[in-house]
Amino acid sequence: MSQINLNLNGKEILLLGTAHVSQASCDEVKKAIVDKKPDCVAIELDEQRYASLNDKDRWKNLDIIKLLREKKGFLLLANLVLSSFQKRMGANVGVQPGDEMRAGIDAAGELGIPCEMVDRPIQTTLRRAWAKNSGPGKMKLLSALFASAMAKEQVSGEEIESLKNKSEMDGMMAELSEFMPAVKEVLIDERDFYLAAHIWESVQKENRKSVIAVLGAGHLPGVQAHLEKIARGEESTDTQNISSIPEKKIGSKIIGWLIPVFIVALIALGFVYGGMTKGIDLLSSWVIWNAALAGIGALIAGGHPLTILMAAIGAPFTSLCPLVGVGMFAGIVQAFICKPKVSDMETMMDDVSSIKGFYKNRLLRVLLVFFLSSVGSSIGTFAGGSTLIVSVAAFFKGLFIK
Repeated sequence: MSQINLNLNGKEILLLGTAHVSQASCDEVKKAIVDKKPDCVAIELDEQRYASLNDKDRWKNLDIIKLLREKKGFLLLANLVLSSFQKRMGANVGVQPGDEMRAGIDAAGELGIPCEMVDRPIQTTLRRAWAKNSGPGKMKLLSALFASAMAKEQVSGEEIESLKNKSEMDGMMAELSEFMPAVKEVLIDERDFYLAAHIWESVQKENRKSVIAVLGAGHLPGVQAHLEKIARGEESTDTQNISSIPEKKIGSKIIGWLIPVFIVALIALGFVYGGMTKGIDLLSSWVIWNAALAGIGALIAGGHPLTILMAAIGAPFTSLCPLVGVGMFAGIVQAFICKPKVSDMETMMDDVSSIKGFYKNRLLRVLLVFFLSSVGSSIGTFAGGSTLIVSVAAFFKGLFIK
């Protein structure tokens, strides 16, 4: 097992690097805790994931309509894909995602050793990754998620164990940094510091002298570096600035509203200078592009006819309001009409790994409707806006030439 022993300011800290779906990691975590008997065990989980680790029925309580209303559709989709990918990786070696963390918790519980959950909430991490990405970066992230969900290659036990080797991890981190630097910053760099800060705080409690931290192997070098800086007083353990969703910059907020105002202004110019005919022509162009592409997105997703109608009617309006998206309304309508069943919740993790599964599973189809109608509306906004600009420019050019 990959591990790092540290003695910092009189505190013994053992960092155990695991592969998240490795039976060997499970066994070695338990052995290390039994042999060392530390004062505390730090686990790479947050409180919510810890609570759901042994809750096999957690998906049965999922309220998809509530999640869409709270604008968490993309987060749920990303979480499902990531969880499915880990589950599939562990299938060949008989290990479920989180088993190595559970092994650490169980071993600590048997010895009466307190456990500390030291990771950042997954929702915060995913939302920060999404917020910090540009438009092209978001598309890369979604493409990578869906590629991993649909991948069919099998991963051997030896390949999983190799994930604990520093050279393997270095290559993977370098590739992620080059392909999606903003995602690497949030998923790896920020969490390295967050984990280190909370590991340090955990060993400061109640005069503790030692801690074993069970972490994914990729975090070991970064966590070690931050722990050493904290021990030297070069860094604090304040993680507040990476524990919330970044606020949109004033410029982004202004642009978000300027675009709809610009679109409305173009249509208004058509009515004022071109009369009713030109104004209706511009308005129709905007409506048709948005309605058609959002409706097509819902249709491709296998949405109910009323869902498709909702997407088509709603898109021209929601495209003019940065606060809401047509995908939320289309998804809610789909969920109301074709209500997901308990069986859909139970098979969701398996169905998410295939295109057929997305269409067969009612809950996943709601997410597909949400996603594809949103994409269609976004393309419609770009196409409709471009058409308006070209049309208005040509109209005024004709006026000046005359």
